[in-house]
Amino acid sequence: FTQFSWPGGVASHASAQTPGSIHEGGELGYALSHATGAILDNPEVIAAVVTGDGETETGPLAASWFSNTFINPITDGAILPIVHMNGFKISNPTILSRKSDEDLDKYFSGMGWKPFFVEGDDPEKLNPEMAKVLDEAIEDIKAIQKHARETGDTTMPHWPVIIFRSPKGWTGPKSWNGEPIEGSFRAHQIPIPVDAEDMEHADSLAGWLKSYHPEELFDENGKLIPELAALPPKGEQRMAANPITNGGIDPKPLVLPDYRKYALDNKEHGKQIKQDMIVWSDYLRDLIKLNPHNFRIFGPDETMSNRLYSLFEVTNRQWLEPIKEPADQYLAPAGRIIDSQLSEHQAEGFNEGYTLTGRHGLFTSYEAFLRVVDSMLTQHFKWIRKAH
Repeated sequence: FTQFSWPGGVASHASAQTPGSIHEGGELGYALSHATGAILDNPEVIAAVVTGDGETETGPLAASWFSNTFINPITDGAILPIVHMNGFKISNPTILSRKSDEDLDKYFSGMGWKPFFVEGDDPEKLNPEMAKVLDEAIEDIKAIQKHARETGDTTMPHWPVIIFRSPKGWTGPKSWNGEPIEGSFRAHQIPIPVDAEDMEHADSLAGWLKSYHPEELFDENGKLIPELAALPPKGEQRMAANPITNGGIDPKPLVLPDYRKYALDNKEHGKQIKQDMIVWSDYLRDLIKLNPHNFRIFGPDETMSNRLYSLFEVTNRQWLEPIKEPADQYLAPAGRIIDSQLSEHQAEGFNEGYTLTGRHGLFTSYEAFLRVVDSMLTQHFKWIRKAH
């Protein structure tokens, strides 16, 4: 216990040292973009993404609802967002939780999703209901993919999203010192004040913990009873052992072109007039040709303005919304470039999710605008350093 959330100890969130984890909390907002990156080019993968209603208020997460614009139901997997709406943040209510189901349905439907609602405070009733809705959502996803893969129809589908309403601090202490805990922001931190220096309320803490009836869950040696031990997934179905989060399902090294092929003849001054970015785009074009299924380029609408013209000789931008030619250019349901959303957070989030699951990616942006994702990149670099 002394190592929990302590320098050099065990992180309070699922950190890089946690087997099977590719996503950390702390700086919030990147859950959906990481999940989307993970399922690109992984057609058999479904990423269930639990986001708090507080996280939905961040700019990056709000922008992430556009992720469905870039998911191809034939060549990619799917994400299943689960918005856990418990109503409160650290000391404030959450905005979405104060909206009616009708307004939430309009909001998510308008963003191209199909909402499922689950609500209640009785675990005996709510757990089976949640299981039923999860099954329905997965069946929807499978039906969408089956239709697209059998017919070639790449019309952008309405993927399911689950809105799960439960009390903050659900099953925790009902109240303390005359103030509500369950169903209140007060459940966010320590509901009953007990520590090694002050054991005055230890009996109250023990009473709450015993309310879960551990004697019905564990044997005298502290092991799960056989009926419960049989329930968790086995082998690679376990979160910690899932291949996709441990180097990827089928990781392959990046095949690099010979950079010397792109060298300019500078023996005679002024003989050749070239632009560095255009020459580099020749290299990237051939990089895509050599790695057609495990390399992608992400950016916030800056591929053309950065003069990476040659890329469009071999690929399009991936885009599932309607395409209006000739007004649009280089858009198609499948492509190795995703740069059609004006969001550095989304582009870098896709790139992180894609590369952390065993593939290779490139995030391009202007030097001046990279500062938009400065802290996001820093958090990712820390993750990589810890992972090593």
